[in-house]
Amino acid sequence: MHFDTSIKLKTWIVSFIALLLFIVPVNIGGQWTIFLGIMAEGILANLEGTIPAITTAAIVIFLLITIYGTFFNKDIFSNTPKLQGIFVLTWLWFLLRFIGAVFAVMIITGFGPEAITSDLTGGTVMYSLVPILATWLLLAAFLMPLLMNFGLMEFVGTFLEPVIRPLFKVPGRSSIDALASWMGSSPVGVMITTEQYEKGFYTKREALTIATNFSVLSIPFSLVIATVIGIEHYFLQFYLTMTIACLFTTLILVRIPPLSKKEETYYEVTGKQIDDRDVEDTILKTATKRAYRRTSESKGPIGLIKDGAINVIDIYGGLIPVVIAIGTTALMLAEYTPVFTYLSYPVQLFLELIQIPEAATAAPAFIIGITDMFLPAVIGAGIESDFTKFLIAVMSLTQIIYFSEVGALLLKSKIPVSVLELVLIFILRTVISFPVIYLFAWIFVGM
Repeated sequence: MHFDTSIKLKTWIVSFIALLLFIVPVNIGGQWTIFLGIMAEGILANLEGTIPAITTAAIVIFLLITIYGTFFNKDIFSNTPKLQGIFVLTWLWFLLRFIGAVFAVMIITGFGPEAITSDLTGGTVMYSLVPILATWLLLAAFLMPLLMNFGLMEFVGTFLEPVIRPLFKVPGRSSIDALASWMGSSPVGVMITTEQYEKGFYTKREALTIATNFSVLSIPFSLVIATVIGIEHYFLQFYLTMTIACLFTTLILVRIPPLSKKEETYYEVTGKQIDDRDVEDTILKTATKRAYRRTSESKGPIGLIKDGAINVIDIYGGLIPVVIAIGTTALMLAEYTPVFTYLSYPVQLFLELIQIPEAATAAPAFIIGITDMFLPAVIGAGIESDFTKFLIAVMSLTQIIYFSEVGALLLKSKIPVSVLELVLIFILRTVISFPVIYLFAWIFVGM
């Protein structure tokens, strides 16, 4: 198949821009980030104080449309299936969205029980997490097509397929999802994965594998975790340990249930898109031809803007209220009930058995990460032992399944996964990665 010069130019120019935005690291003020991060930080610096209020207003407006669509006119967006899926809900998703909206209004106005509005619960979600999510995902919604629709994933994926597929049992293109998380943010990585699944590039098993294993926290946020807990002087060792632990854990997880038992079928709405076509006599020719074909199939600017706008509506109307509902509830359980203390007793006994310093204080940090990625560092900051701090900090990054962020994204997505499966994956990630983290903590820090 012949591709004209405009297709070729568009492929390389747009892919170069996408690389600069999502992948290529830059050093600003002594910290590594990506251009998307610079844009996000610029918005946060100028609007951070107003983002929670703006987001709450959007949540309430979209909730009113959802009430109308769910209860009064289910055909409100029958000509646009994506909008129909956003505004016509089952009772469970409506309830979560409603609770999230009520919590948001309470937190913004300060009117409501302190258990919800406190800085330690709803305040943390609304003023620390929501601005980051609202900003990063807003930019990603409009800019992700540059990464996904103009051949970059096909080009890179073709070269990495012989390595990624046998090791991790997923397509080579998934490396882009991982890099977007590593250099940008884990929600962006999950968002890319869900978009790819809905377009038919990943099977159910592949999509869940990538989202629950490749969506690591970014380098900048990892530095924040290290600083909060007090081991920033071990940052290189800390991040190296996390990377090795994640790779080791993924190698095992992809070969055992629940991931190994997931269906090798594609999203029913789109079906399978053939990703192994256009095979040429060299890998470079194959990669190039696949990239050009993808560009030729991409939508024009109006179509991309329309898709981006729908994604933004889904983020602000659907995802963020669910994050607020789940995140605030989880933090309320952590702050006002002994649930996590009781749940951590077996962990405490194990840590005491292997003589981990300050085991009783550290134990809750090993399981509370399922609610939010930041809480283990908050708990660990009060611990004196650098060895124990190192264990907690690395573990909080390797666990990945945070219900205030990644978990909520996955439950909201079309990828078939249950709460129980996510909890099981969280436990398995914790158990499998611990020996690796312990070994490197002993090497780098010493007990």
